[in-house]
Amino acid sequence: MIRLPALLCPRGLIDKDTMRFLPNKTTAVLALSLACAGMAHATALEQFKTFVSGTKAARGEFTQRQVKKADAGKVAAPSSGTFVFARPGKFIWTYVKPYEQLLQADGEQLYIYDKDLNQVTTRKLGDALGSSPAAILFGSNDLEKNFTLSEAGTRDGLEWLNAAPKGKDSQFEQISIGLRNGTPEAMELRDAFGQTSVLAFKKFEKNPPLTATQFKFVIPKGADVVNN
Repeated sequence: MIRLPALLCPRGLIDKDTMRFLPNKTTAVLALSLACAGMAHATALEQFKTFVSGTKAARGEFTQRQVKKADAGKVAAPSSGTFVFARPGKFIWTYVKPYEQLLQADGEQLYIYDKDLNQVTTRKLGDALGSSPAAILFGSNDLEKNFTLSEAGTRDGLEWLNAAPKGKDSQFEQISIGLRNGTPEAMELRDAFGQTSVLAFKKFEKNPPLTATQFKFVIPKGADVVNN
């Protein structure tokens, strides 16, 4: 299983032909504001489909915390880090705090690197992605093949979408995505044991320039390699 719980209007809302006829910067700002307003009133499903189809790559930062149940014991410490992805199936998910761990996929293989242990675990990406939270953010456009999607209303200023995995082998009962202006700002992950993890995204940059070798994993010198 992948260890994942894991903002402005997106570019492209106003095309070049429209901008050509805008008489001045004030009008351009007004038009962009109206476009943002339209996105804000779109349903979560509409926003998410626009995000998936229009965002071929992205990068940003995340925080992750576990919500403690009333009858639960100690929960995992909050964590934070960075991410970058390119569809389909290429990503680098880096935990920086409280300890360093790297999850990296090149479209075919998934590599999990534990710096403290100096150990790399590898497995085929198709087996690892499936109906995991990673498939929602980094996978292909065919999400409804692996998830049942439904609207979940408005909460905390976000439009929420529920994604229930169809596969019986998923370790998550439900994944919820909170969106604002067509950008995911939060995810809530409820596992089979009733534990909920919450992810928050910030500095979300869509379609940044990426290099051809960005996702090529290089095994650290002296690291143990475990193939699953």
